[in-house]
Amino acid sequence: MRIPDDHLPADPQRRRVVIAGAAATALAALPALPLSAARTPSSTLPHEERRMATFTTKDGTTIWYKDWGKGPVVSFSHGWPLSADAWDPQIFHLASKGFRCIAHDRRGHGRSSQPWNGNEMDTYADDLEQLFEHLGVKDVVMIGHSTGGGEVARYIGRHGTQRVKKAVLMGAVPPIMLKTDANPGGLPLSVFDGFRQAYLADRAQFFLDVATGPFFGYNRPGAKVSEGNIRAWWTQGMQSGFKNAYDCIKAFSETDFTEDLKKFDVPTLIIHGDDDQIVPIDASAKLSAKLVPGAELKIYKGGSHSLGDTSREQLNADLLAFASG
Repeated sequence: MRIPDDHLPADPQRRRVVIAGAAATALAALPALPLSAARTPSSTLPHEERRMATFTTKDGTTIWYKDWGKGPVVSFSHGWPLSADAWDPQIFHLASKGFRCIAHDRRGHGRSSQPWNGNEMDTYADDLEQLFEHLGVKDVVMIGHSTGGGEVARYIGRHGTQRVKKAVLMGAVPPIMLKTDANPGGLPLSVFDGFRQAYLADRAQFFLDVATGPFFGYNRPGAKVSEGNIRAWWTQGMQSGFKNAYDCIKAFSETDFTEDLKKFDVPTLIIHGDDDQIVPIDASAKLSAKLVPGAELKIYKGGSHSLGDTSREQLNADLLAFASG
């Protein structure tokens, strides 16, 4: 409904009032939609319209996930303290190439709820199994980065490979990050105690220090620094629950995945940068490749911990080739 200009008052404020009132009158005259037409239950929407959703685990935790594309299923498990969005370049690439890509925000991270308990690897793996069950998926190519690589390993250790077709561990924490008698090449506990101290002292600054320095390798001479990557990492980190992310430091550093890796019985690709400053390659990928039967180890020369950002094209190509093979 349009009111002729010569019928409107000259004063601008009064003109806005008259126009708003006329618009409200016109909307009120429209026939009301039936409730069924106004709100369609998500369960009745076509698959392609259900791209992002949540489900509730057995212990009442709400897990947020994205479900993009159609075709063979690929799942993505993210690193600490991030969310599924950390995988977006890879999800977009594979979904555009004919794959159905599923990625969840781990409990206490991103858009998932922040429970006080359950912030450890067994529960992370069980949450993932419940997500797969919820979606009814099978023959999944599981991909995990950093802490997410531990999640994939513990999933296979606890739930087997009935739903799994292949696995990828990228910059992943297995077999175990912590230095022990059985793992003399690991990092001393004091390193992770330092993480916790810095976290509690000033979490926001700690996250900024990680993102501007070792995570992307931006502290290396000649590094091409992306302020956008730094801000995106910091934003995702600050979305995580305070206690959840704190507890997860213990989960990713002290969990021993040795026996989990021995249970792998599907084709496995292990990808790692040889300049990974967060998860050093000698005590992680090189050992995991010896524990996983028939695993292929692919080393990115000069690669950082965040290969999905700093070696994006190479990683996208390798993941597509592995998932398609």
